[in-house]
Amino acid sequence: MCSAQDSGMSMASVRMVTRSRSQGPGAGPRGGGEEAAPFRRGEAAAEGKKRHSPTKRQRKTQKLSVTYEASDHEKGEGAKPPEAPGWEPRDWQQQLVNIRTMRSGKDAPVDQLGAEHCYDPSAPPKVRRYQVLLSLMLSSQTKDQVTAGAMQRLRARGLTVDSILQTDDSTLGTLIYPVGFWRSKVKYIKQTSAILQQRYGGDIPASVAELVALPGVGPKMAHLAMAVAWGTVSGIAVDTHVHRIANRLGWTKTATKSPEKTRAALEAWLPRELWSEINGLLVGFGQQTCLPVHPQCQACLNRSLCPAARSLCGP
Repeated sequence: MCSAQDSGMSMASVRMVTRSRSQGPGAGPRGGGEEAAPFRRGEAAAEGKKRHSPTKRQRKTQKLSVTYEASDHEKGEGAKPPEAPGWEPRDWQQQLVNIRTMRSGKDAPVDQLGAEHCYDPSAPPKVRRYQVLLSLMLSSQTKDQVTAGAMQRLRARGLTVDSILQTDDSTLGTLIYPVGFWRSKVKYIKQTSAILQQRYGGDIPASVAELVALPGVGPKMAHLAMAVAWGTVSGIAVDTHVHRIANRLGWTKTATKSPEKTRAALEAWLPRELWSEINGLLVGFGQQTCLPVHPQCQACLNRSLCPAARSLCGP
């Protein structure tokens, strides 16, 4: 960003842009009096938006941001050449089209039992966001069917921060069993719920950094919570399915050894407008076709485009 004080600068080269600020998608009002309305991915962004109208005094002191665009004359000799396009996988667009076609039925477990379907749509927004986070905490190393069953049992007792804190560990363990690592999750759920009550008024944080600081919450859960609960695309949520499929399709420049490495590799080239779609799309594809063991390569539309197909399923 440059200053408009340069004497050689043409007035046509300066654009004055006032920064506007809108509350994050799905932020909703905190505290009482919240309207309870169901939200799904994409709908959370419409919930609880607030507009800020500056007072007369604020208008006088509002700072302006100046964006400078060099004129053609100023871009003469010595200007930096445009950067070369970055790396992207071969055939990824056709591979994506094929996966969308194979997933058009929306009949994988994640489509019916994922985090978007585990909360109580009649609950206040703050409670719904808490339920979204809990469903994600339960989902680690657990099939969607098992997570959904645990959430149903919890909701039947009234699933709020207060109700969880008033539930003894033994009862909570019985309610969430048989989710993976249920004993550890009892501890994490209790610790996280106490933090939410003390620091956030029973709501969940609205940033990835604060979410991953909670006990039992990892990056995948945080990015999904931001998308489902707050309607904000903060990054690509990479679980074991996305990690496996991205490496099989050659969607990482080099083989990656962890979901976080895969997330960074995908975000380096995948257009941002596709980030919100890719998790659910690949998770369902991994549940039905690109299985961890004995993948259904014969039925896969990407068989001729998949670098791993020959080694996995033969010619």
